[in-house]
Formats: sequence, structure tokens, C-alpha cells
Amino acid sequence: MSIVDFSLKGRVALVTGGSKGIGNAIARAFAEAGADLFLCSRHEAPLAAAAAGISQAAGVQVGWMAADMAVREQVLQVAAAAEERFGRIDILVNNAGWNVPQAIDAIQDKDWEYMVELNLTNVMVMTRAVVPGMKQRGWGRVIHISSIMALASTPARNGYSATKAALIALAKASALDLGAFGITVNCIAPGPIATDMPMSILSKEQQDTLAQRTAVGRWGTPEEIAGPAVLLASEAGRFISGTCLLVDGGALARVF
Repeated sequence: MSIVDFSLKGRVALVTGGSKGIGNAIARAFAEAGADLFLCSRHEAPLAAAAAGISQAAGVQVGWMAADMAVREQVLQVAAAAEERFGRIDILVNNAGWNVPQAIDAIQDKDWEYMVELNLTNVMVMTRAVVPGMKQRGWGRVIHISSIMALASTPARNGYSATKAALIALAKASALDLGAFGITVNCIAPGPIATDMPMSILSKEQQDTLAQRTAVGRWGTPEEIAGPAVLLASEAGRFISGTCLLVDGGALARVF
């Protein structure tokens, strides 16, 4: 094993939800490791700014497209645009997702359908679109961003937990489909990471409680997900497939 095994030089990575939070941190780490990037998110201005900042800082090429990953046609448009810009996609990070907290007897159909489409179906559609090229080239990395909520949960997280758990099962099945073609498929399950989504949903008391549940006594940062992502995307992680890497600061190590 050499530090060179962590290099992504010469690779092209597509990162959904790449303008901020975990997706942006992963994109920046990939760029620092040498990968060219194609980013997407819903809002054009922050996406364009993120792409320009990464390109300037790391000296790599960064393409981008504003799109709603809950709309299948736009998912396919992003995949096509990335292929057109760079000629291939070597690494796919399915990061786009959202949470609409509702108790099981208060779930609204439109909210359930939105979460299933964004958190799960978009992942299948995007992966299905880019995998043929990976198979043809005999190399690929697919990483789904799941959640600690796939393995445990809290009240009113039914849709989020269900869709994030499904990503783990999807990764296992896809890994078996694709392993013979030199493609690995894995999940990362972040624990409490201080991004816009949990900070906008949780009260200060809930935030403090989650911090206290971790072994390290704090929330994680998006950058602390980026290192594991580089591992899974690089040659260093070539024998890791069909699994879920839990990055939770030890939160699930605690029984009570």
C-alpha cells in the first residue's frame, strides 16, 4: 500500500448535491486528490460559486449543472451532461437527499413520495445511467450517502430512515452485479454531521443530546466524511464493496 493508492488523478467524479455540506466537502477532497469533477444541485448561484472555488483551489476541471434530483428526467440530463463534458464518469457519489420529519400516522403522501424519489429512486436512476460506461472501461466506484438513521432512528423519521436503509440494500445488490467488471459499490452512513439539514430541523436541545451520544462528544463536520469517501473512491479501497461504512463518532457504540 502506497499513498499513491489514494490518488484520484486522471479520474472523473460526479457528485450530486455538491454545492454545500457533505457533497461539497467530498468534491473538494476528490479535487485535492486530483479528480476532475461534475457537480449538480438545485440552485445555480451557489453551485456555480462552489465549482469555481474548487477549480481555482485545486487546479482541476469542474463542470456543473443545476437540476432537481427528484425529477427523473433531470437526473438523466445531469448524467448525459457529465458524460458530454468529460467523456466518462469513473466515480459516482449519490449524495442528494432530504428529510421531512413526520410520525408514521402523520405521513403525507406527497412528502413520502418526494423522499422516495429524491433519496432512493434518483440514486437508482443515476447509477443505472453511468454504470454501462464503467462496465465498458472495467473500472468504477459508486458511493451512496446513507445515514446513521438507516441503522437506528428517532421519532418521526420514518421516510428518511426507510429510504436511507434501502440504499444499503441497494449497494449490496449492485455490488454483486458489478464486481466482475471492476466496479465497487458502497455506502457511507454519516452520524451527526453539522450540515444545513439537521441544523434546520433539530432544536438546540436535540442537537446537544446527539452530540452527547457520540463517543467523541461532538457533532462531526462534512470534511470528516470526505476522507472515507476518498478511500472508497480510490485504489486504496479496491477490495471494499457491498458494505456500509459508518462514520458516526461512535454514536452507535452506545447502548444507553
